[in-house]
Amino acid sequence: MNPDLIALLVLGALVVVVVVGALIFVRPGRQGTQAGASASGGTLTARGWSGPGGGMSTYLQPVPEWRGTTVQTCGLWPYAIGAGTPVVGVPLGRHIHTGATLCADPISWFQRAKLISNPSLFVLGKPGLGKSTAVARMAIGLAGYGVQPLVLGDLRPDYVEVIRALGGQVITLGRGRGYLNVLDPGEAKDAAQRLTAAGFHKEAGEVLEDAHGRRLAMVSSLLTIQRKAQPSDVEESIIDQALGVLDRTMEGIPVLGDLLRVVQEGPEELRQVAVDRGDFHKYQEITRGLEASLLALANGSGRLGGVFSHHTTNPMALDRPVVYDISAIGEAEGDLRAATLLACWSNGFATVNIANVLADAGLEPRRHYFVIMDELWRALRAGNGIVDRVDFLTRLNRQVGVGTAMISHTMADLSALPEEDRLKAKGFVERAGMVMCGGLPYTEMPELTTVIPFSEAEQELLTGWQDPPAWDAATGREVDPPGRGKFLVKVGTRPGIPVQVQLTEAERSIRDTNQRWYEQSRTARRAVRAVEELVEEHEEREKETV
Repeated sequence: MNPDLIALLVLGALVVVVVVGALIFVRPGRQGTQAGASASGGTLTARGWSGPGGGMSTYLQPVPEWRGTTVQTCGLWPYAIGAGTPVVGVPLGRHIHTGATLCADPISWFQRAKLISNPSLFVLGKPGLGKSTAVARMAIGLAGYGVQPLVLGDLRPDYVEVIRALGGQVITLGRGRGYLNVLDPGEAKDAAQRLTAAGFHKEAGEVLEDAHGRRLAMVSSLLTIQRKAQPSDVEESIIDQALGVLDRTMEGIPVLGDLLRVVQEGPEELRQVAVDRGDFHKYQEITRGLEASLLALANGSGRLGGVFSHHTTNPMALDRPVVYDISAIGEAEGDLRAATLLACWSNGFATVNIANVLADAGLEPRRHYFVIMDELWRALRAGNGIVDRVDFLTRLNRQVGVGTAMISHTMADLSALPEEDRLKAKGFVERAGMVMCGGLPYTEMPELTTVIPFSEAEQELLTGWQDPPAWDAATGREVDPPGRGKFLVKVGTRPGIPVQVQLTEAERSIRDTNQRWYEQSRTARRAVRAVEELVEEHEEREKETV
């Protein structure tokens, strides 16, 4: 007989003997234990045998958990547990049900994890539940990865302290607070010189042409906002030629006053496009309305003030996080807010485009940007041009190397826009690579589900998070709302990931939108002091009575 076969038969016989012996010895022991437990009146429960001597445990220790790669835990792979949460990107928080860490941000999920096809994020949720805080966490984490956060118009402000803590640049704009020259080409001239010196003549010309077009568009936008009507074709042609004259003849950076001077002088280039047929008086009649509008902008009079009439006080840098703080411009000054937002967007994306051109030519390192558009509904309602600008960005942000985060309260905010902008704004949510939803009202669900598929369980989760906070009877104060810091991360038709955002102490110190409420007002201090005095008088009277 084959020796291998003999060894196999012997091994099988030994296994049979061990199994039979185990059954013989275990059965009497189990019967004795059950009999003893039955005699003492105990029953077998999930915590052990109940009753005297049963050893029932009143507290179950949590099972230790470890996380490892498939190489480290190859003996347990695959299917030891269900699929975990993604761990690529900025650590956002913990899964509400499993406690697993969730890492998420639109740039990492697009660039490294390949989980989404568009580096954009849309955040929805009722006020006070932590939308801005969650996006600020992403901005801080992405800054650690080398991505530069850009807040091109902080209306509240929410991100000034965050950008300052990151060593970034805070640019303050408003009446008497800071100026932004819309005729400033920014880094365009220096970039063109560097490109020309390196032999990239075509790219240098494109940079200068882009700067010229941006300045023409901004002057036309300011005139549109001021007049409540667009400038005529002849007026735009005159402005176009006037900008060319300034570029050829003026040393330094022009301002709107210089543009007004060229229009008033009426050189040959301007008179040709005005078609005055050699009559200077006719030219003056043609440019009379344009001159009056430019005069108001250059002198700082009218609704737009002097924000755009002086040289830029704080030029935007290429290599630092940046926030434009326009919170000093109140809601009552809607025209000034709209014009300032447009100028910030124009200046910001001009800087991004120049950085990309220099990087393509090998003259600068490649930089990626994370553009935050908080309170999006305010920005979209600010004026003509904002919706189109955001629409362009959401379609082409992959090509320009920009990740975006758009934050609003509800879909109803987008529906309140004018008819021509409404469908464009809803497309922002449809095209977003990932959507994060906080607590939302029941009335929001029908319109939201037409854009993003939510299951019934997910809808109940979101509506539960929007419930108001309960009272703490011991302290007489409200506890945190049930949905604060909780979000459902959705990507396409995949099931949502419920996450609880967790902040560090450093983040808590710089991310608090209620700071102005911590100090009591003078009226409140007087009222509190009066009550304290009455209590002291009452206590003294009681002591005297005793």
